[in-house]
Amino acid sequence: MLQCIFLLADSGEVMLEKQLSGHRVDRAICSWFWEQAIAQGDSFKLLPVIASPTHYLFQIVREGITFLACTQAEMPPLMGIEFLCRVADVLSDYLGGLNEDLIKDNFVIVYELLDEMIDNGFPLTTELNILREMIAPPNIVSKVLSVVTGSNIANMNTTLPGATASCVPWRTTDLKHSNNEIYVDLVEEMDATINRDGILVKCEIYGEVQVNSHLSGLPDLTLSFSNPSILNDVRFHPCVRFRPWESHQILSFVPPDGQFKLMSYRVKKLKSTPIYVKPQLSSDAGTCRVSVLVGTRNDPGKTVDSITVQFQLPPCVLSADLSSNHGTVNILTNKTCSWSIGRIPKDKAPSMTGKLVLVTGLERLHVFPTFKVGFRIMGVALSGLKIDKLDLKNLANKPYKGFRAMTQAGEYEVRS
Repeated sequence: MLQCIFLLADSGEVMLEKQLSGHRVDRAICSWFWEQAIAQGDSFKLLPVIASPTHYLFQIVREGITFLACTQAEMPPLMGIEFLCRVADVLSDYLGGLNEDLIKDNFVIVYELLDEMIDNGFPLTTELNILREMIAPPNIVSKVLSVVTGSNIANMNTTLPGATASCVPWRTTDLKHSNNEIYVDLVEEMDATINRDGILVKCEIYGEVQVNSHLSGLPDLTLSFSNPSILNDVRFHPCVRFRPWESHQILSFVPPDGQFKLMSYRVKKLKSTPIYVKPQLSSDAGTCRVSVLVGTRNDPGKTVDSITVQFQLPPCVLSADLSSNHGTVNILTNKTCSWSIGRIPKDKAPSMTGKLVLVTGLERLHVFPTFKVGFRIMGVALSGLKIDKLDLKNLANKPYKGFRAMTQAGEYEVRS
């Protein structure tokens, strides 16, 4: 049973406090937590469970916001961590992002959501689609009414959602749609690390199966993949029945209505990347010559677009003069160099060249930057995962089924 939830800003300020049980948790626990975080550094913030002198603490960090939950009772640690992840996902969806200003501007909505998501320290309603029926997302009209009338009743629905009386808590009873349709998207991010010799050190895919369902009644779906054996670290939406997956690697589920994440997965130890970035830096006599070449390595079958290359200029660089034969190069005030390429032309390989001037007294560059690469490929999942078929039962009319795939860069780094 959770006793309290705190939301902390990046400065350590307590932005929000929600007491969940009759036993009040003092804010001094946040001071202890932040002192330990300062003393032990970033490694402390990576610990999901922390034992303080008085409480067990669960923490996750999203976009600089620390979600901290406290308990003195024995409980499954994963339940506390998973609940905090759900809270962060719901707030991000409701507020259109996560940052200090958004949370402070929407205190009432955040408190209302927490009231519905947890009851007396135990998770209650965590399904986003059901919460949307209970609490309207913030908009300009509701904010104006709140200021004028001093009441926030406009945000709350006066009737309970139908799902509260359903045997399937994430789906409303007696749903009806004029057009039955379901869309399944494979959305993947490639994380890769390439060392200064051009050798691929790490390459893996983090992917999600995202579903947008508009089906009438109570449909029963079965989704199967052609090659499910490549998947690792799978994580499912609560609607997925685990036993069919455990025995046959088949996803059997009754879907929520609307958009939701059906599952997430990882595909590890990939052998190649779709593009290459070859940086060369040579320095002498107080200057450093830079040359960066970009191109496609293996044809993914679809166009690679939205290609970007970014790197941080070392502190010892006084000025930089960089240009490219394709795209635009910008040097920001924080000494970040951003090269926007877009699509690679067929007649030439994009290259960026230029010169860095070092501070007085420094002959050679001793700190070499790491290049961060971005790209997007529509219509292909680079992990190789393929959907075999999607079967639907308990539907009177034949629905429309749509499938898409997309891969983009995640933590894609090239060292120089």
